[in-house]
Amino acid sequence: MEYLSKKRYDEISAELKHLIDVVYPKVKEDLAEARAQRDLSENAGYREARRTQGKTISRIRFLQKVLEHSRVIGPDALPKDRVCLLSRVEFTNLATGASMSFEIVSPHEMDLEAGKISLKSPIGAALMGKKVGEIAEAQVPSGVLRLRIDGISPGGE
Repeated sequence: MEYLSKKRYDEISAELKHLIDVVYPKVKEDLAEARAQRDLSENAGYREARRTQGKTISRIRFLQKVLEHSRVIGPDALPKDRVCLLSRVEFTNLATGASMSFEIVSPHEMDLEAGKISLKSPIGAALMGKKVGEIAEAQVPSGVLRLRIDGISPGGE
């Protein structure tokens, strides 16, 4: 079971609808056109259309599974005093003194440029359940990061 914000759930639903209603019919049309050229063994257009069809079907099935196994969760249903899904967390790396802020999200919403890290990432997992002032230790490829929680606020735009 994965939990998604309402915004991300709606984005995935819209992508799925677009793939089913717009992209897949176009792919089927391209495939029919390429097949009409007869000699399929030497038809690069046909092979490309088949590859596109496979990728499209694969993406549709993946998104359907994501939605089937996901539930929308709102920030109101989550604790405010500890780090949890959809929390915006401000923390300091104790080794470098660098302060950072990230929102903890499901793996399907992760976007480092937007300041969103997965709860399943080493840092996200280490922060989960911690309160302001506590130290989290995250095992990362370069070693162990010691992170002090400086602030927690609701995320989940």
